[in-house]
Amino acid sequence: MCSDEVNRKRRQLIAATTVVGGAGVVATAVPFLSSWQPSARARAIGAPIEVDVSGMQPGELKREQWQGKPLWILRRGDDTIDALAELKNALRDPESTVTEQQPVYAQNEYRARKPEYLVVIGLCTHLGCSPSYMAPGEESQFKEDWHGGFFCPCHGSRFDMAGRVYKGVPAPTNLVVPPYKFISDTADSDW
Repeated sequence: MCSDEVNRKRRQLIAATTVVGGAGVVATAVPFLSSWQPSARARAIGAPIEVDVSGMQPGELKREQWQGKPLWILRRGDDTIDALAELKNALRDPESTVTEQQPVYAQNEYRARKPEYLVVIGLCTHLGCSPSYMAPGEESQFKEDWHGGFFCPCHGSRFDMAGRVYKGVPAPTNLVVPPYKFISDTADSDW
């Protein structure tokens, strides 16, 4: 065999080996790189949800799940909204100054985009128990200044109807307001 023919066969062998090796690398890399993508379940957990709040009555609390956490949507009546201003001296953070607790648009006495709708994560900021909703006017063991809100039975923390924490309870901060928006003027909401 002449040297040109040997070199040509050698080049063909190298080319064939490179193609087969490249195919092997691709076959190995695709499942490996795919494993870096979040699963469908993980994508669903973090996805926004849509909640129709148009039929809610004042005082009604709707419970949903968002990112594996309880999401509460409360429709407040005019009396409840008016009573929020009366509680400032009884609250630990009435102005919602802890910025990690809510988006900028909820840093107000209502802690909401629209005063009539409160949207919060339904977990106490003390140890993560789920507080109970106590409607305005519902009989309670609290003082006469109680205008309804949320009571955590685990350690006694209380929150007003804007999710703001009372002074002298174990919870250090207000209930968390997640990011949300209203997707129409009929009050359907998207989280």
